[in-house]
Amino acid sequence: MKISANCSRGVLYITLCGELDEHSARQTRIEADKLAEKYAHANRALFDLKGVSFMDSTGIGFLIGRYKTFQRLGVPAYISNPTQETDKILSMSGVYTLMPRV
Repeated sequence: MKISANCSRGVLYITLCGELDEHSARQTRIEADKLAEKYAHANRALFDLKGVSFMDSTGIGFLIGRYKTFQRLGVPAYISNPTQETDKILSMSGVYTLMPRV
């Protein structure tokens, strides 16, 4: 899993690329939490999932955990560009009720 980020006009864009599963979630979580602390001044966080080729329940847990991290910082979090497979998983799990799709 590759994670990259940039902050523009108050929006923190976090782009994920690869498989978000039990093998990659721990390191991705560490990196995402560092980004959250670094950009705690952002107006919102946007997780771009266009490059996520696979996601399991660990990936759902990752997103919910990052939602809680950003919520604690007062930064609303959103999801964008999920693949069709990822969108189905996120819809069925109810993640969009916490992190709306934009």
